[in-house]
Amino acid sequence: MTIQENIRDFQSRLAGTNCRLIAVSKTHPVELIQEAYDGGQRAFGENKAQEMKDKQPQLPADVEWHMIGHLQTNKVKYIAPFVHLIQSVDSLRLLQEIDKQGQKHSRVIDCLLQFYIAEEETKFGLDLEEARQILRSDEFSQLGNVRICGVMGVATNTNDSAHLQREFARLRGYFEALREEFFPGVAHFKEISMGMSSDYQLAISEGSTIIRVGSAIFGNRDYSITT
Repeated sequence: MTIQENIRDFQSRLAGTNCRLIAVSKTHPVELIQEAYDGGQRAFGENKAQEMKDKQPQLPADVEWHMIGHLQTNKVKYIAPFVHLIQSVDSLRLLQEIDKQGQKHSRVIDCLLQFYIAEEETKFGLDLEEARQILRSDEFSQLGNVRICGVMGVATNTNDSAHLQREFARLRGYFEALREEFFPGVAHFKEISMGMSSDYQLAISEGSTIIRVGSAIFGNRDYSITT
């Protein structure tokens, strides 16, 4: 199947659900992203700020850029003017930098809090108490140019469906706990970003509102690209 056919296939699978597709375009050239765009896809996920910054001016202006990889504070400035959603916020310090850059560009930047739900030590993210400490803090209350819209998590790389389901259920539980304590009745706090090419169906069954799919759309990545 072509990239456009893959996009249309996913859109048909998601029809009637409360979930949308982020096409993970990291390491893929703009020509392939344009193919996905021509197939109707508008939201794309990148892992590296510099790569996103380089690609953004080469593609249509209505592309929604999602930062899904670990974001260093000194790289926020590269994407602050245009990023649609930063899904990988894992510290108050990072939120403060996003707020600072949002102020510079006179915009409120939407963010998700990234939670650690996997078994691999390589994954980033908060635990529930760390998230609560951030949201309760005086420092957070002073941030006027960031908006927390939900949560994100990366599950363990495993074929064990029961294990994955537990991790996705845990993230949904974190979302519900934060909504009840900090965002009751807040319409924009609505996103649960979980699920990738191999496990998105399980994630949707556990309440995912955003799935991040790369290889099932674009094929295998070219890791020789190092930008």
